[in-house]
Amino acid sequence: MTDQNQAELSALFQSMGGAEGPVSMEHAREAILIEREDLPYISLPDGSQVQLLQVDLTNNLWIVRSRFKPGFCVDTHYHTGTVYAFTESGEWYYKEYPKLINKAGSYLFEPAQSVHTLTVADNATEDAVVTFVINGCNVNVDDKGNVTSIIDAQTILKIYQTLCQAQGMNPDGVIVIE
Repeated sequence: MTDQNQAELSALFQSMGGAEGPVSMEHAREAILIEREDLPYISLPDGSQVQLLQVDLTNNLWIVRSRFKPGFCVDTHYHTGTVYAFTESGEWYYKEYPKLINKAGSYLFEPAQSVHTLTVADNATEDAVVTFVINGCNVNVDDKGNVTSIIDAQTILKIYQTLCQAQGMNPDGVIVIE
């Protein structure tokens, strides 16, 4: 870094000084950590597995870790809000964009209204594990564009709780903001 860059950076940090006096810690909250094994993966009817990490029912935000086997393909869908996807292992792509392959360590941004069909290649050597931060609703559509189902934060919470109980697992560790 040049001396000029260093000076500009120092000036920027100084300008971000903020309010005078100490920050009150009186109402500070503790962070919540969820380890991979703290919440169960549940099997969905389509063959995928999902681990619900958090729902914000007020803002219709939901965060899931999904596991997809080789050859898996979800229903074509779009989201009413933005989605952020972090691939942990394996690889996957959207049928509509087959050259954009998400691999371990990749990040994908989906703008609202992006229509796509998540696909894992038949010859994939491992499951694709992806964490999605979903704002708004997931709207599934058929090949003519007709809506077949809608999933939102409240719906995914109820699905997760119901399937956990049916599969003899405990969903109580999900972070739920109401």
